[in-house]
Amino acid sequence: KNCDPSISCLVGEAILNPRTQVIPSNNKARARSQHGSKGNVYSINRIEKWEEKITEANNNGKILVVYFSAPWCVPCKKIEPVFRELASRYPSMIFVTIDVEELAEFSDEWNVEATPTIVFLKGGRQMDKLVGAETSELQKKTAAAAELLLRKP
Repeated sequence: KNCDPSISCLVGEAILNPRTQVIPSNNKARARSQHGSKGNVYSINRIEKWEEKITEANNNGKILVVYFSAPWCVPCKKIEPVFRELASRYPSMIFVTIDVEELAEFSDEWNVEATPTIVFLKGGRQMDKLVGAETSELQKKTAAAAELLLRKP
């Protein structure tokens, strides 16, 4: 497996660190990313928290923007500030982060094969997806999702 540090990093049974170390996805003694709930971004570290946020989005007709990342992923560090800025700009959507190592099985269920992966959900269903640290694409997709919310009946 390869990790192109400018675009995305592959994940799976083992996660390839850009420094060429293989980190088992079940290793609990790894460095953790500092994803707080700053601004309008919520860190999901338990399935119960995920269920709370997806229910909140569904009940309020909001779009849930899910950012799958890894603390060692260089492209994630590139796109994260843009993700946080978009969360502040679009309070009508709910933005969450999920560490693919912390919730590895959950990330697998969502077919996350590379980080960063950003999924847009409406009504619990995927409406769009972005794989890689393409900041302009993230901005376009987020603006399109916000536009969809404005046009709802």
